[in-house]
Amino acid sequence: MKIKVLLVDDHLLVMLGIQQLLEKEADLEVVNTICHPARLEGEIIKHNPDVIVMDIRMKNDNGIEWTKKITETYPTCKVVILSGYDYDEYIHAAYEAGAYAFVTKENSAFELANAIRQSHLGIKSFPADRLSNYHPPLTNVELKILQFISEDRTNAEISELLNISKRTVEHHVSSILRKLDVDSRVGAVVKAMKLGILE
Repeated sequence: MKIKVLLVDDHLLVMLGIQQLLEKEADLEVVNTICHPARLEGEIIKHNPDVIVMDIRMKNDNGIEWTKKITETYPTCKVVILSGYDYDEYIHAAYEAGAYAFVTKENSAFELANAIRQSHLGIKSFPADRLSNYHPPLTNVELKILQFISEDRTNAEISELLNISKRTVEHHVSSILRKLDVDSRVGAVVKAMKLGILE
């Protein structure tokens, strides 16, 4: 089974170049290339791609915003962000938006193909040294929920206290765990104390 890849970039020549390079890879299949993200949802429904390679900055569109939308609406599609620049804030924004990899256009086709394969397997590939000391900021609601978790309150209690649905609380809790890079509520509290987020 080939990994189905959809390319999104408003620089046609860049995109066609990437397409040619990826098509040399036996396990990858470029199902389509699009210059305008407005067509993206239609293409996702039509081709059901495994991985979307998206330019971070397009004339009228923001690849980061699209990444958030895709990861929320089509969670089986993994997004690889492609950027002409490797600024820290771009890398952090891509990571926060739920992208699986960040590849600069200077990187080789081999690295891009590898990032696509890793993303397809559910493995994130970001420049490790650039994320090692980075923790995405928690929102005010997440901080409140974390405080309640540290007080040993259940999701049901938190949903009553904050007047939001239990499902919304669960969504926030999983976001907290992801941002703090831990796999349990206890882990989140311990890590937050170490980072000085919680008293």
